[in-house]
Amino acid sequence: MARDDTIPRRTYLKGAGATGTVALAGLAGCTLGGGGDGGGDGGGDSGGETDTGGATTTSGGDAAPLTIAATAPITGRFSSVGQDIERGYKLGVARMNENLDREVELVLRDDESNAQTLREQLQQIVSNNDVNMIWGSFSSLLVTAGSAFAENQGLPFLGIAFAYEAPHNNSNYEWTYAPFPKSRHVADATLGNIRLIPEENRPSNVGIWEPNSGWGKEQADYWERTLSEAGYNIALRKTFEIGASDFSTLISQSQSAGVEVLLSNPTPPGAITAMNQMKSNNWAPKMLKFVRGADPTAWWSALGQSGEYAEMCPGWVPGLTGNGNAALRESYNQQYESREYLPVIVGGSYNLTQTAEQAVAAAGSVGAEEIRNALRNTEFQTVIGNFTFQDNGIPTGLTAPVGQWWNGAQRLAYPDTDSERALDFKYPIPPWSER
Repeated sequence: MARDDTIPRRTYLKGAGATGTVALAGLAGCTLGGGGDGGGDGGGDSGGETDTGGATTTSGGDAAPLTIAATAPITGRFSSVGQDIERGYKLGVARMNENLDREVELVLRDDESNAQTLREQLQQIVSNNDVNMIWGSFSSLLVTAGSAFAENQGLPFLGIAFAYEAPHNNSNYEWTYAPFPKSRHVADATLGNIRLIPEENRPSNVGIWEPNSGWGKEQADYWERTLSEAGYNIALRKTFEIGASDFSTLISQSQSAGVEVLLSNPTPPGAITAMNQMKSNNWAPKMLKFVRGADPTAWWSALGQSGEYAEMCPGWVPGLTGNGNAALRESYNQQYESREYLPVIVGGSYNLTQTAEQAVAAAGSVGAEEIRNALRNTEFQTVIGNFTFQDNGIPTGLTAPVGQWWNGAQRLAYPDTDSERALDFKYPIPPWSER
């Protein structure tokens, strides 16, 4: 049976006929990121700055309810992040119900990590509810499927975990907005990250492993252009098939080319396999960044200390400060388990809810065109930073945070903050024999 989590204002439950309906108990009294939280969470997260969580979000217009349709990969191949998306959305909806002068209801279903199932679930939700907005799932595959549905329906769509820029440029998006770092931001952050290394110790030879996909090529192009223009040598750029299980040739070629910085955006299973084979072949670069591949907590579960030093660019990382970060951590620890370092996907999805809240408040309405105009004309302040949107939904002004696995946690390595959950970028990666 399809899962249907409906999260309404102040634990209000939908009608008795809604199977699998879940109320978000115990959160209605918590203000998550709106109006200020005193700038602290007891753990040094905000370094004394005021953590406002964004601009005041009083709606000011009509009081019509806001209904949001969403899916998440609760089951299937992306299920390792499904719960984190769901939790970030639930925390955000609770905050929205406190801050907006209207009832906010989220109808969330399991898309089973399948694009066709996602479309079917969204169609069912829209057919049975007066939907005003749609929120995305995980990965370009699922997010673009949700976006295409929203574009056809003429409904505002927000999606994270979606760095691929080409759909924005080629699909004539009118309703799709991505509060998430794109390929260009990932490349810029990679350069900024390298520049944290003292100049006399900086690497010079870059290797790119390019997945055989549209996003794989796009990200590789951005990396090659950005880093070569900054004076770095692209010593190797090789393509591999998504789903590949043998990386020994790539490892040998990288070693022969003197690769010091290895960059790729593999799937998590591929990234884990590649790391195990690097260890077996007794080779490691001085710096390794696996965008997407090292994002989920499954990375550490599978690799343990062999996964240390690896970097990722998941949209949000513990160690970011301001704009509601302290309140997010406090509320997560109250509602779920107490954790020093929150899962990165929780922060990314929570940032999406902040974007939605600020857009609806600026619009003063739940009308589709009013919300779209607000998305195009508002500066957003969320846990990932401050940004605006181009008309095609690509964010501008955003700095992509880089995380690094260290002692079993993903911690902020770039940009610098004064949070205790950030760390000094660990470089270089030592040889396997010295770990």
